[in-house]
Amino acid sequence: MAIAPSTRFGVSRRTFLAAAAAGVGGLALTACTTGRSSNPSPAPFDKNAIAAAEAARPHTGRIVEYTLNPQGADIDLGGIKVRTLAYGDSVPGQLIRANVGDELAITVNNGLDHQTSVHWHGIALRNDMDGALPASPNIESGQSFTYRFSVPHSGTYWAHPHVGLDTDYGLYLPIVVDDPSEPVDYDAEWIVVLDDWTDGIGTSPQQILSDLQSGSGMGSMGGSGMGNMPGMGGMDHGSNETMTPSASGVPNSPEPSALLGGDAGDVIYPYYLVNGRIASAPTTFSAAAGQRVRIRIINAGADTAFRVALTDHTMTVTHTDGFPIVPREVDALLLGMSERYDVIVTVKDGVFPLVAAAEGKNAHGRALLRTGSGDAPDPAFLPRELAGRVGTVETFAAAQSVVLPQSGDANVNLKADLGGDMMSYQWTINGRNYDQTEPLTVKEGDRARITFTNMTMMWHPMHLHGHTFQVVKSDGSAGPRKDTVIVRPMESVAVDLVADNPGDWMLHCHNGYHQDAGMMTRLDYVL
Repeated sequence: MAIAPSTRFGVSRRTFLAAAAAGVGGLALTACTTGRSSNPSPAPFDKNAIAAAEAARPHTGRIVEYTLNPQGADIDLGGIKVRTLAYGDSVPGQLIRANVGDELAITVNNGLDHQTSVHWHGIALRNDMDGALPASPNIESGQSFTYRFSVPHSGTYWAHPHVGLDTDYGLYLPIVVDDPSEPVDYDAEWIVVLDDWTDGIGTSPQQILSDLQSGSGMGSMGGSGMGNMPGMGGMDHGSNETMTPSASGVPNSPEPSALLGGDAGDVIYPYYLVNGRIASAPTTFSAAAGQRVRIRIINAGADTAFRVALTDHTMTVTHTDGFPIVPREVDALLLGMSERYDVIVTVKDGVFPLVAAAEGKNAHGRALLRTGSGDAPDPAFLPRELAGRVGTVETFAAAQSVVLPQSGDANVNLKADLGGDMMSYQWTINGRNYDQTEPLTVKEGDRARITFTNMTMMWHPMHLHGHTFQVVKSDGSAGPRKDTVIVRPMESVAVDLVADNPGDWMLHCHNGYHQDAGMMTRLDYVL
């Protein structure tokens, strides 16, 4: 049976689960077969091992089908209209939703003028469907391909291309995997996707990278003076929405951030978006006062960490990168690129801005929570919660149910030294650009520890495909399960993983410009 859930974010979890349980038919999307390429051949590793890992995942026997159409599109960001790349005609793209153990069958019809792929960020899926070379080939312009894989874990995930700088356009969408056995302890759900935006307004991503590599964008790589309240990292009470982007696309320098340990980023953007809208034209989420709302927050930006707060509310953080944690109450959250956090909020009566402050960039995006009558504050308003208790990776610990099942010391120790040449804007792992990489290697069944050592003055959100890892906190205790972790300048972060998903997997910085400029390697399984 095939199920095609609602494509927008407003569908309730209960509605979807009820439809799935009832076996609702007649909703399946018909996958286009015109011009479809043949299935991509797997990378040259043990196909049997990949098949065995897939067979070991949970399977409901249910197929959930979607179709994605990456293409040029005219998008309204809230009175600002741009021509960009998008999945269909919306930014973000349609929500993809399934249950644990379902098989996703997602047909991608490439309407772009160049190759594309779709990487299923954070999902521990079969290697030959990862959507990134060398595990699965790119999809040629004008061709189609259907990704087929089961989803083994519940949580908040997202999808994006893994081709060049296409990560800094509108090609992204949220993914939610539900566990029908999980108690429903909330009344409503709000999916919040954050982004930094330049395409069609400021300098193109390709030109930004060229300027950075030529040195003409060097002003974006540093700032001078904190000049802010402790921990606020370059935020003020203004917005850059009236700013005219400079020819370089970096009209002034990001300021240092105490939370990020130094320079906050390389690029100042014309706009920062929440669910595809600028701060002066926000989307509105409606709920009833007193309801418990689960907010799933995704940072889809290319160069921006966001500090997120909901005005006049505290947030109880329940999940990081899809996996449950020991619940912890915070006033605000710091999200590096590609990180996700789930929070529960008991909402008050009124109109409350959810603000995503671009860390160190003196600007923000926002959306509105409306539970009653009243007017929203001015778009430049910043809630006091942004300067309160800010949750970071050190704040949280994994729930006991998801602590790594294998105990004892790692039997494999791997290093990933993060380096870079600021003048030429070249970024490396273990002294090598990706085109000269020497992959890290593990054997199936290993318990491996990867130690990221940042030898640069820039922070890096490091992401591993196909796995989650357990962060080792600075005091040596077990931190949260994640697939992306912030590594601050001149610091080290260790993560542990169980090698249970064979294949060749990308390991890279999720700053789109650092990745494209070389900060990427692989974790390869060997026999």
